[in-house]
Amino acid sequence: MRVLLVEDDIELQTNLKQHLVDANYNIDVADDGEIGLFQGTEYRYDAAIIDVGLPKLDGIALIKTLREQEIDFPILILTARDSWQDKVEGLDAGADDYLTKPFHPEELVARLKALIRRSAGKASPVVTNGPFSINTSSLEVKKGDVMITLSGTEYKLFEYFMLHPGQVISKTVLTEHIYDQDFDLDSNVIEVFIRRLRKKLDVDNAFGLIETLRGQGYRLTKMQKTQTNDE
Repeated sequence: MRVLLVEDDIELQTNLKQHLVDANYNIDVADDGEIGLFQGTEYRYDAAIIDVGLPKLDGIALIKTLREQEIDFPILILTARDSWQDKVEGLDAGADDYLTKPFHPEELVARLKALIRRSAGKASPVVTNGPFSINTSSLEVKKGDVMITLSGTEYKLFEYFMLHPGQVISKTVLTEHIYDQDFDLDSNVIEVFIRRLRKKLDVDNAFGLIETLRGQGYRLTKMQKTQTNDE
């Protein structure tokens, strides 16, 4: 998942970025509201974390502008203000949740995961599709009751598919969501990881799990919950 972090406190920004990277997110950062607005409108994100007290363009104005431009990724606001009025102002501007400073980074990560799940229509941390499941909290992948070991990049790719079943997703979109901004978007590395996922999850293409649509991208087949021989 790719997340935008807009925070002008460099020490806090660095700390949060490291925690989020450790939690398997790709993070882009902005030091002020104007840069955050540019990045939020120019790039695709799965979520944003926005501090209220930003220079150049404050967090509330940034959120309002993003929503006015129909940018609909979930937004978590960070605020040092403890009054309920300030929290309501942020939520009314279009934020989906808030954290009051100081907070534990682990709580931020948990809230962020919940926001991304809800935006994909998933309430539980365990996301299923037929016999396949992922736990977005523990990062575990299973086929039936059998644990499947994936690399970090393989997990990111499969998680994105699992949160968007049945949707056609281009190679460019997949690359933007699982790699940093400066990654070569023309690279064929996505094809390599798709082959690895098929080999690990869907031997002999028994389920037709990941479809290739020539000239369009890939699609995770949306399946009903079933039993497998592995269970």
